[in-house]
Amino acid sequence: MSHDGVGLRAVMRSAAFLTAGTLAVPALTGCGSADPAGKPQAGQDIAAAARARVADGGTLRWAVDAVPDTLNAFQSDADDTTTRVAQAVLPSMFRLNASGRPERNPDYLESAEVVATEPKQVVLYKLNQQAVWSDGREIGAADFAAQWRALSGRDTAYWTARNAGYDRIEKIQRGADDLEVKVTFSRPYADWRSLFTPLYPKDVMGTPDAFNDGARRRLKVTAGPFTVERVVRRSGEVVLTRSPRWWGEPAKLDRIELRAVPRGKRAAALAAGRIDLAEIDPATARRVTAAARAAGAPRPGSGRPAAAGAPDSRAAAHGLDEKAADEGSGTRGLRRGRDRALRGFEVRKSLEPAYTQLALNGADGPLADERVRRAVARALDREALAATVLKPLGLPAAPVGSHLALPGQAAYADNSGALGEQDTKEARALLGDAGWVPGGPAGKRGKGEKAAGPEGGAAEKESDGGAEGTYIVGEDDKREDKRGKRDDGGEGSDGKARREAGREREDSPRGDEPRDGEPGAYAPKGTAVPAGAAAPLAKDGKRLTLRFVLPSGPGSGTLHTVAGRISRMLARVGIRTDISKVSDESYFTDHIASGAYDLALYSWPASAFPATDARPVYAKPVPGADGSLNVEQNYTRVGTDQVDQLFDQAVATLDEEEARSLIRKADARIWAVAGSIPLYQRPQLTAARKNLANAGAFGFATPVYEDMGFFAKGAKRAAAG
Repeated sequence: MSHDGVGLRAVMRSAAFLTAGTLAVPALTGCGSADPAGKPQAGQDIAAAARARVADGGTLRWAVDAVPDTLNAFQSDADDTTTRVAQAVLPSMFRLNASGRPERNPDYLESAEVVATEPKQVVLYKLNQQAVWSDGREIGAADFAAQWRALSGRDTAYWTARNAGYDRIEKIQRGADDLEVKVTFSRPYADWRSLFTPLYPKDVMGTPDAFNDGARRRLKVTAGPFTVERVVRRSGEVVLTRSPRWWGEPAKLDRIELRAVPRGKRAAALAAGRIDLAEIDPATARRVTAAARAAGAPRPGSGRPAAAGAPDSRAAAHGLDEKAADEGSGTRGLRRGRDRALRGFEVRKSLEPAYTQLALNGADGPLADERVRRAVARALDREALAATVLKPLGLPAAPVGSHLALPGQAAYADNSGALGEQDTKEARALLGDAGWVPGGPAGKRGKGEKAAGPEGGAAEKESDGGAEGTYIVGEDDKREDKRGKRDDGGEGSDGKARREAGREREDSPRGDEPRDGEPGAYAPKGTAVPAGAAAPLAKDGKRLTLRFVLPSGPGSGTLHTVAGRISRMLARVGIRTDISKVSDESYFTDHIASGAYDLALYSWPASAFPATDARPVYAKPVPGADGSLNVEQNYTRVGTDQVDQLFDQAVATLDEEEARSLIRKADARIWAVAGSIPLYQRPQLTAARKNLANAGAFGFATPVYEDMGFFAKGAKRAAAG
């Protein structure tokens, strides 16, 4: 996973800021009004086709980040590939639809419902009569019970990563017959649909040894349209084959080969014909798209006229200077040949069920003060940041309005009003109220630096902010806020230049290095700060500078571009940022999880069950017995008792409307304390062979593996109309 997608796995603030009176929480939508959840901002892009249009047979070679360390999805080192395998070979009681909402999976369930609430909550599962494991045994209560015991947390011999929900189960019993499973809860649990997906056989869950070690490298018993044939770590592949025991619609494909291909090598693997489907970065997406568009252009010297509107070279297709493109012609010729080989592919795009946020570490330093965090948030133009990333890709560029759900999901509502819109004047007022005033530390101005005047004008040079790692504030980024100028990311000449600069950075050799002199490039020591920046702020003789930590590896170019925009926005209210680029390996463990940062960009996945899955991300940190702070997954170290209480109430109510209301209230209060600022839903770009059906950018929906395949001869033309 890219660092823009870090997955879901301390100074206390003043009590004055925890009072409800300080939180500007908007009234929530009442009954009878329009559903605030709305619709997903982007739908699936999978070349959807009826099964009759898909040929029988074939092998799909699908790029993944790595061969998984474990095939047990409930272990701490499970990854995205583990999930992909589990979806194809194991039962799921519920799966997500295109709006990110859980739906009963009829291949395994005839029904599932709450049949009692007093004195205890009881859920009755009625299983599909044909549902069997690959060894012929019926799926039943024994499998449910074994999974509950393994994941309940009562037996520490099981090395489990999570117990949420299973720890609320009191007992599991056989119902009226072998096809009924009755689950009784000791405490009400609203997110009961999250349980038993995936469901492992009792052979895996029955003993600690089988759970801890037996399912790491192989799954002997499965129950899906595919089964695991082998995992070959040396060659980097997981091979899934069509299951002869599958009772549902038979899989169209004979095999799915999940091949480990690093992100930076996927363009070459696609061109070489080694893979058919791969998530890709924006730079590779542009190459695939340009190759497809150039398919109608003549080869040099062919004498054939170009198709109308077709670019006459790869350089022209990318908007590059033809003369400059001729330099280094040897590598250019190789690249052109590879790009021609990409003509059999297309880019399928949607939005991931995940969002990128700006995290503000409230453990100590300036950001321990809620007013400073709120000032940072009010300085940001989130619309412009979303546009920076998504507009060039042709994707909807609306900022995300919730920490706990995404548009289309049941719990979604735009609660950003609890914090307020971008407002430079208000941000400066909050900083002043917190004691941060214009003017650097006395006696520490650099040569040629002017002290800030009474009007708060910018100093000509920074004494300590011009070292490498500080972002330049570009002249083209002087824009007024909503009361004056604003950075709207529009279609004007400077907006276009900014987008082009972002594209160039994506196409740089490492894909992550801004170029000298561009907005967002690193400044040499002593670089002048243009008039667009406000005077630096200081308090008690200390300059207000925040350490902004970013990953340095390939694929982090988008984060660097966004960080540059954020730094310039903060500079306009007097906040300086010190950019620290760290290795990919240490970014999360040594900086985010350990709290060694002030500002950082990383992503959280959306969940259909936020009361369960999001609580550890926003829970108030509590001191441990050894004096250390237990933050769970709350890496901003910002939380309140009120938010915790709202989560607890939401997970314990069986009234779905009430649960959604409680989640939305919790989100409004998370916005108000400004520990993290959601920015944009992440783009999902997938290169797929043009004749591949029912696969690509899945968006929210759980893939339907048995429907994937290659178009039957002539079917694609008919499907296209």
